[in-house]
Parts: sequence; C-alpha cells; structure tokens
Amino acid sequence: MNVLVWHVHGSWMTAFVQGRHRYLVPVNADRDPWGRGRARTYDWPSSVVEVTPAELAAAHVDVVVVQRPEEIDLARRWTGRRLPVVYVEHNTPKGDVPATRHPVADRDDLLLVHVTGFNELFWDAGATRTTVVEHGIVPPLVVYAGDLPRLAVVTNEPVRRWRVTGTDLMPRFASVAPLDVFGMGLGQLRARLELPAYRIATHEDLPQGPLHEAVARRRVYLHLCRWTSLGLSLIEAMAMGMPVVVLASTEAVEAVPPGAGVLSTKVDTLVEAARWLVADPDSAGELGAAARKAAADRYGLDRFLGDWDRLLEEERCASR
Repeated sequence: MNVLVWHVHGSWMTAFVQGRHRYLVPVNADRDPWGRGRARTYDWPSSVVEVTPAELAAAHVDVVVVQRPEEIDLARRWTGRRLPVVYVEHNTPKGDVPATRHPVADRDDLLLVHVTGFNELFWDAGATRTTVVEHGIVPPLVVYAGDLPRLAVVTNEPVRRWRVTGTDLMPRFASVAPLDVFGMGLGQLRARLELPAYRIATHEDLPQGPLHEAVARRRVYLHLCRWTSLGLSLIEAMAMGMPVVVLASTEAVEAVPPGAGVLSTKVDTLVEAARWLVADPDSAGELGAAARKAAADRYGLDRFLGDWDRLLEEERCASR
C-alpha cells in the first residue's frame, strides 16, 4: 500500500521503510522539520519516495502514519481528504507523569501506537484506541570488536537535556575509563563536565555506518538515560554484541534481560560493572554475545515489519 509518513526519527524510520510498501515522505525546499524528505545519513530503499505538499493532492494514499499532532491536520489539508490515521508515539510523557494526557486522547478517528509497553502504561490516552508495536532494527553490518578499553555513549543534546540523558553521571564513569560520546549537540559537553581531553572525546553527528564501526570498537556501551522511551542505540549496541551497562529506568528493564548486561538503579553498581568489563575482555565478550541474542530475539526486523503489516492492513480495512 501507499503510506504517507514524515521523516521525524531517523533510526525508527530506517526500520519502518524496509517493509514491502511504498512510503511517501513529504519534502519542501527548506527541508525543514515538516519536509525533510529522504534521509541523508541512513540507508533507505528506493520505495521511499519524496513528495511535495502540492503533489499529495493527486497522490494515491492508503494510510497516514503521523508522529506529531500537527501532522494530522497537515495530512488532511495536503491530501484534501480524510484517510485512516495511525499516530506513533515515540516518547515518554512529560510533566505530571502519572496523569499526563496524550495530545490525541479521547479521539475516535485514529489509532495510537506506542513503541514500548512502558509508554502505553504511563500516557493517559483516555478513550483513544491504543496498541504497542515494539521497536525493530536493521541488523548492524559490524560486530563487536571491543579492542579499545573505552566506554561508548550515544546521546543527543546531552548539555541541554542534562539529567534526562544522565549527563551528570558521566564523570563518575570517566574515572574508570575514557568516554567516547557520539551524537548531536555535543559542542559544550566537555567544558560543562569539566573533564580533561584525555577523559572524554566527542564525535558529532556521524552517519550510521561509521557510527556503528566506531562504537563497536569500544569495550563497553553505557546507557545512562533516566527518562527516555527506549534508545534505539542501546538495541543496536546489543545487536552488535556489545556488553551494556544500563540505568534500570523506563523500558530498559524489559530490553536487557538477565545475563545480557548489567542493569541497576544504583550508580555505584554500574560504575563497578564498567570497571570490571573494561578490565576483563573475556567477560565483556560473553555478556555481549548474550546481548546480541536478546536483541535478535526481541527486536528483529522481520517481527517488527510483520507487526506493522498487520496493523496497517487492519486500519485500511476498518476505514472501508
């Protein structure tokens, strides 16, 4: 079928567009957040087609997949008709978390899809229909090497988001081994943390391939987010066979089963785990092998695409 979907979250979208459909991705001259078009740092198939708002008026669209409230009205305006709508919620709620109302709460004209069970539990969607389609990833092309006794973190805007991303915890781990931080918005990180250059290095906005190659060379992957849906970079690290040291918050407690990593709410426990794994490459490799199996079993691409195929077909049929 023809699926209208905006380019919002590159990693999730890269898995989503691997399916058997035709994906119409809005594009505009500025390539701004409402018209980014095809990704430039991810590998997308030729079935992802850029369309301008003007072209959408005549385009055949079977279903709309939106990820922001504004896209619901944009889809109706640009296509000129009402279409079945599936709203994908990627994020944990903000504010008064136990009582946070979702932007599409109490609507009967769409389906709300959460990417984790944690998100479905914590968002208040009222009477809106909800379901969960857990993440899937395109298997990374590289495997864990771990030849550098360093710690890898993948995060975006760690200075602005600070406690959300666990940035304040980084110096405690930098005392164990040097940190390599990958992502976007890293410019002021070392200065804010007041760490010397030999204790932290930043790697700004690498394309996915080189990012995976660089991360896989580090001995241990750190996931320090206090409040996030579920970082796909954590799943990708596990899929490469990396040992992971993870703050036990939100969906991470489901993603990392026993034996596939070290998971705790006690930072001292995680610091000692990082110290152990940096010093013991054999144990790091054993933990990473279990992590790789866990990621393949739960977040495989075939399961993810199969779930989405069924859901999209059901919504298209129901709209008739």
